[in-house]
Amino acid sequence: MTAHPLVAALAAVVLAGCTKPSGANSSARRAIENGAYSPGHVIFSLDSPKLRRIRVAAVEARPVPMDEVVAPGKVEANPNRISRLTMPVPGRVARVYVRLGDSVTQGQPLWEVDSPDAGATIAAWRQAQSQSRVAASVLKKAQADLSRLKEMYAHRAAALKDVLAAQNDLAQAQAAAEQSETALLEAQHRLELFGMDPSAPNPRILVRAPISGKIFDISLVAGEYRTDTSAPVMTIVDLTLVWITAEVPESLIRHVQVGEGVEVTLAAYPQEVFRGRVTRIADTVDPQTRTVKVQAEIPNNSGRLRPEMFGQIRHQHGVRSLPVVPAGAVFQAAGKNVVWREERPGEFRQIEVQVGANRGDTVPILAGLKAGDRIVVDGVTLLRNQ
Repeated sequence: MTAHPLVAALAAVVLAGCTKPSGANSSARRAIENGAYSPGHVIFSLDSPKLRRIRVAAVEARPVPMDEVVAPGKVEANPNRISRLTMPVPGRVARVYVRLGDSVTQGQPLWEVDSPDAGATIAAWRQAQSQSRVAASVLKKAQADLSRLKEMYAHRAAALKDVLAAQNDLAQAQAAAEQSETALLEAQHRLELFGMDPSAPNPRILVRAPISGKIFDISLVAGEYRTDTSAPVMTIVDLTLVWITAEVPESLIRHVQVGEGVEVTLAAYPQEVFRGRVTRIADTVDPQTRTVKVQAEIPNNSGRLRPEMFGQIRHQHGVRSLPVVPAGAVFQAAGKNVVWREERPGEFRQIEVQVGANRGDTVPILAGLKAGDRIVVDGVTLLRNQ
């Protein structure tokens, strides 16, 4: 029967201490110094230069979520923070203050419009002002007339019917004054809505930004005449709070609830983890993919998250303490997940392990290792080559 290579090498070393060195004994000693091995078992001499290229670390136990949902997703603009602006009235675009991609703040001027409606709006405001003054004057006179007739009636110098008539006139004057005041407030509001200065010699309608954000779309050019007041001509998007929309498998949707936190990783920033909160779960299942759409909000004050970026969401339920190892320490051998465990200084053995889902650059170990075991974390390829 042929001796196992490792046994033969060790026997040669033992014999070398009892006999004079020979060519065979020298070969056996060199075999151990350079990496004597059997399948899944490697031994190095403590002064072997190869051993210095291998880094070993103790396995740590960390809390690992057991019920976990991982689903692909992409960044989207929050539809509640998108403003699509139209022409307020038909007219000529007199001036455009912003360009595509500009950041704007709420109330900032966007563009001006020359329109016949501008003159009509100012005329209506001035007429309302005039009617308000007349109504106020009539009301004041009606109040004075009623006061005078009441005093005369008290001294039997006026008839009761005259007092009643004066009271009726006062009521009508009060109603007219209220109507004129309402018309004036409406005209003033229209002026403010159009951003117009009635004292300007050539008043223009000024459109201001309704929200803060960035100009994502613009189709306005100074000098052109626009009559369509229904088609959007500018879009402002606020990206300080974005959505990531993921397709969660139907079988896992029970683990996700509105209001719960999620972790988000993106292809653009693979080493970073962003945190958000579930804001919406779709009411229907996609019949083609058997998935449910889940949307989570993520703060984006830095503006680094851009719509259409791809990534994934990770949602966790239940935590268990498990051994965790670097992802690079685990490799495939004969279709199994294995690691190199240090038996003693210079001696390493392949150990089959059961792994959980990767968490960034680490992997939880479900079976095969325990906290405190020492494994190879750098130099795995060197051992495999042995």
